[in-house]
Order: sequence, then structure tokens, then C-alpha cells
Amino acid sequence: MNLDQPHYAVIFTAHKSQITQEYKAMSAALDTAIQQSPGYLGQDHQGDHTTITISYWKDLESNHIWRQHSQHLVAQQKGKQEWYDWYKVRICKVERAYRFERTLGSTTA
Repeated sequence: MNLDQPHYAVIFTAHKSQITQEYKAMSAALDTAIQQSPGYLGQDHQGDHTTITISYWKDLESNHIWRQHSQHLVAQQKGKQEWYDWYKVRICKVERAYRFERTLGSTTA
């Protein structure tokens, strides 16, 4: 995932009381579908009942296209009707990103 250039982050925070098999199946299908979406750069995900998922996009148009994807539209509807107690979506422009990664097995003097 190359995030060196300015890009967009969509932060989806949600809470669900139960995690059903149907939800797990839809989540797996969406994970596969989103990776094929033009302009998709990657994502970070954490949590079970209260989750935060951050997806990264080349531009706003790419994210808009994903929002209209047929499987995603079904998931949005099911989420509102059955799965989520609440959710929030925030869209941010990332001007700069950097990271640190410790190399395993390295030692410092």
C-alpha cells in the first residue's frame, strides 16, 4: 500500500450487538470486491462489536464509485436494517503519511 502521495481516508466506525454468519459472509465478499475497485489503496481494520475500518482512496471519485457498488449498496441497506446499532463515516484528505517499522531481529548498541 503506497500512501506517499496525498489521498483520502474514509473512516467507518460502527457498533453491532451481534455478529451473524450473514454479516461475516458479506464482510468477506466486500473485502474481495473492494480490492478490485479502481483507486482503492488499502485499509486498516480493528475490532469486533465496535469496529473502526479506514479505507484509503486515490481520490474522492474512486470512493464514490465504491459507494455505488451493488454489493456495497446491499450491505449498506442490511447494515441500517439489521446489523448496526449505529455508525459514523468521516472522510479526510491525507496530505502526508509516514511510518516507522522495527525490523525483527535487529539489535541496537
